[in-house]
Amino acid sequence: MTNQTADTRTPLFRRLLPLAVLVAGFAAFFALGLHRHLTLAELAARRTELAAFVEAQGALAVLVYVAAYAAVVAFSVPGATVLTLAGGFLFGTVWGAAYAVAGATLGAVAVFLAARSAFGETLRHKARPWIGRLEDGFRENAFSYMLFLRLVPLFPFWLVNLVPAFLGVPLGVYALATLIGIVPGALVYASVGNGLGAVLDAGGAPDLSVAASPEVLLPLLGLAVLALLPVGVKAWRRRS
Repeated sequence: MTNQTADTRTPLFRRLLPLAVLVAGFAAFFALGLHRHLTLAELAARRTELAAFVEAQGALAVLVYVAAYAAVVAFSVPGATVLTLAGGFLFGTVWGAAYAVAGATLGAVAVFLAARSAFGETLRHKARPWIGRLEDGFRENAFSYMLFLRLVPLFPFWLVNLVPAFLGVPLGVYALATLIGIVPGALVYASVGNGLGAVLDAGGAPDLSVAASPEVLLPLLGLAVLALLPVGVKAWRRRS
């Protein structure tokens, strides 16, 4: 049985259910006013309370943080930057970045699976005459392209979650490239968050412009170019 046959035999409501859950989560997030809690002002106001919770609960606090981060990414709602800052403040630069990466990867995988379940095979089959060559090229170098898209901070995170599902990228490749590709950015924001307490005590605000500074962007672009190096090598070998 081909993937396309399996896809068409699966009842429509079952294929759409995961995506419907994520859409419902997105709507509930704003309907319940949860977006008002994912701001720097709210983090500053509750930093003592949050720090006490982490100190008292330990591993449970880590699980709550990772789950909250995964939900924010899965529901495609704004707030990931604030959560990464909070991770650096609450757990330190390294562990804060690690927990943020774990949550972001889990949330991104949820979006990928939901999109692939709802539209992946069907959309690829119908659009094959138009996206066939793009799909073949992307799948052949899926890890390199995915790593490039994650490293370059020009593409919306939610968009990079969806497109690979329509281009037939394997789940393992998608998850690994996502995990590796978001580490540098997570470390930058977690590092800023790690110094958040001192900044707030001095009456200041965290300087998020550091993420767009040449000192950060140029190394990221360099890593992105290296990610595409295998693609270039393959093309050169074919021509040779």
